[in-house]
Amino acid sequence: MWDRLLRHLGSRHGWRLWVTAAGLGALAALALPPVHAVPVLLVAIPGLLVMLGAAETARRAFWIGFAWGWGHFAAGLYWVTHAILTEAERFWWLVPVAVPALALPLALFVAAPAVLAWKARAGWPRVLVFAGAWVLFELLRGWAFTGFPWNLLGTVWAFAALPIQAASLAGVHGLSLATALVAATPLLGRRAMVGGAAALAAFALFGLARLWPAEPPPQPVGILIVQGNVAQELKWREEQRIPILRRYIEGTREAAVAALRELPEDHGLVVIWPESAVPFLLADDPEVRRLVAGALPQRAMLLAGTVRAEFGEDRRARRVFNSLVAIDPAGDVRGIADKVHLVPFGEYMPLSGLLPIRLVQGGMDFTAGTDRRTVAAGWVPPFGALVCYEVIFPAMVVPSERPAWLVNVTNDAWFGISAGPWQHLAAARLRAVEEGLPLARAAQTGISAVFDARGREVARTGLGETGVLMAPLPATRESTLFSRTGLILAASLSFFVFAFGWWLGRR
Repeated sequence: MWDRLLRHLGSRHGWRLWVTAAGLGALAALALPPVHAVPVLLVAIPGLLVMLGAAETARRAFWIGFAWGWGHFAAGLYWVTHAILTEAERFWWLVPVAVPALALPLALFVAAPAVLAWKARAGWPRVLVFAGAWVLFELLRGWAFTGFPWNLLGTVWAFAALPIQAASLAGVHGLSLATALVAATPLLGRRAMVGGAAALAAFALFGLARLWPAEPPPQPVGILIVQGNVAQELKWREEQRIPILRRYIEGTREAAVAALRELPEDHGLVVIWPESAVPFLLADDPEVRRLVAGALPQRAMLLAGTVRAEFGEDRRARRVFNSLVAIDPAGDVRGIADKVHLVPFGEYMPLSGLLPIRLVQGGMDFTAGTDRRTVAAGWVPPFGALVCYEVIFPAMVVPSERPAWLVNVTNDAWFGISAGPWQHLAAARLRAVEEGLPLARAAQTGISAVFDARGREVARTGLGETGVLMAPLPATRESTLFSRTGLILAASLSFFVFAFGWWLGRR
């Protein structure tokens, strides 16, 4: 069956070739969260390599890879349209073009490995060159033009804790390398497919070995995440400011009292509100902080996502930051962390003097924080703060001073009810495994969750639901190999696989 299918794919010509390539890329997107149909990669990746093998020139190979990549990213990022529809009256004209246009530059990160694979000899050399080059360009995608390492190939395994434990060694990019190699085995015969199955079994055994020991006792802290479920189109309307603030305050007051009843007397309670939870400058507004503090029991601390401003002498904002602020029951600010890695076009406009449009809401660009640091907020165990999509960057989430846990606040209301929040959640889960740190994630409309240091789900809310999540703060675990070496191991392995495949083809 595989042979017939692959021969059929290799015989495509003309417009059918480009449609087939784009279709295979879109098919591969089904392996991503939330579908996780991983077996489709056994068709999508071998199909790409077969079509590359039938290409007469490097130029044709480039365009085959480009079409595959365009289909893959257009299908995997379709949810970007939801963000545009929140302001459809302003940006309606972007609806049919935004996702196809975004997929164009991302497709280049598949076209380049495709050309390199075309140059390699068929068989093992081509598979090795392709897999190594794929991950090297995946690494590049996380850095070029401020980086966009969304939907890395290794995230296809993030449906459970067991298959992603190897990320503690070489990170999600190491998983991507193994996935690309195993997915290409149908091209190499039955022995290679058996070897691929054995490799997956070895990964499962490694995961089982890491998950088998009993989890240490949790830290003496309870976590209470308030998911307000405020739609993005309502969030910044003037008439909604007080109702949104009231929703979070009342939800916190009731849930915090109930949570403290269940906790031992020597335990504290950390309440977490998502990114820019309420439309007020919490760090700069003592009156609003006083109202918020009224909902906090004495053994509680609030970590709230908020916009923060620096004012000039005329009391006009000179700079604004997307921040996480810690507020105690007295209404005092006990710690602040500013977002370091801003979203281009969403939080600031690149080349703003040259581009004729302005997408940043409010007309004022955010300012990036100066550095990522561990936040010490009173009695709360020191934590690393990650605002929104900062959590998608492997090896860039932990400050130099290792914290006891990670906090990710985000506003996924932009994504609507789509695959976007699930893809974002998968990235957060992988960061917990990579760093060996528990992670609490508060999302405006979901999905909020708590993961332990092995990536096991402790608790989770639903998408598009209003409610609270109560969970213990899992224990901090030992530093992982990845947390000590970062991207070096994955990059070295990928380069070795690429170079070995190139050498093998030139023998």
